[in-house]
Amino acid sequence: MILLQLSSGQGPIECCKAIGLAVNAIEKECRAENIEFDVVDAVAANEKGCFKSALLKLDSSFEEKAKQLALSWQGAMLWVCQSSFRPKHKRKNWFFSGQMFEVNEAKLDIGVMFQTCRASGAGGQHVNTTDSAVRAIHTETGISVRVESERSQHANKRLAKVLLFQKLEMLKQEQMTSQEKARWQQHWELERGNPVRTFKGEKFALVR
Repeated sequence: MILLQLSSGQGPIECCKAIGLAVNAIEKECRAENIEFDVVDAVAANEKGCFKSALLKLDSSFEEKAKQLALSWQGAMLWVCQSSFRPKHKRKNWFFSGQMFEVNEAKLDIGVMFQTCRASGAGGQHVNTTDSAVRAIHTETGISVRVESERSQHANKRLAKVLLFQKLEMLKQEQMTSQEKARWQQHWELERGNPVRTFKGEKFALVR
């Protein structure tokens, strides 16, 4: 399974807008390449169509194709556009980043305990009468996630593993030493000066 995490970092609302536009662009690319595309999780910003971060899942019968697409979105990226939120603002360069993760689902099952429970939300008779909701618990850290958005237990279990993987990756970053964080920040600043992709204008056109 291939995951692609998009983040606006500590950027302003314009960077969050770039995330929304990037998600739409990636969905179009996936459709053209017959790659299954899902938004697994997204942290919305205050404006419509704007996101602080988005976690995307890319699936394909040829996983290498999904991996290559995700890798093409990895690194710092630049959107050059006059702000629609602050028309008089002089700044036109808005940065965001992408990070690809390759998930080995078999390995992820190790050290993870699953519990099933009855879904609580609306969804008709099927949801209310079956134990389709799933809680995944990482036994070493105690971190857990609960998923009931899908109709089947199998689908909820797979999604729970994805979200648990993301939480564990975030924990790793939080546990970085101050020296490691300084190196990471330096790398990010360098990447900002050399974006892997540059987009221009309201239509988010890729500059080639």
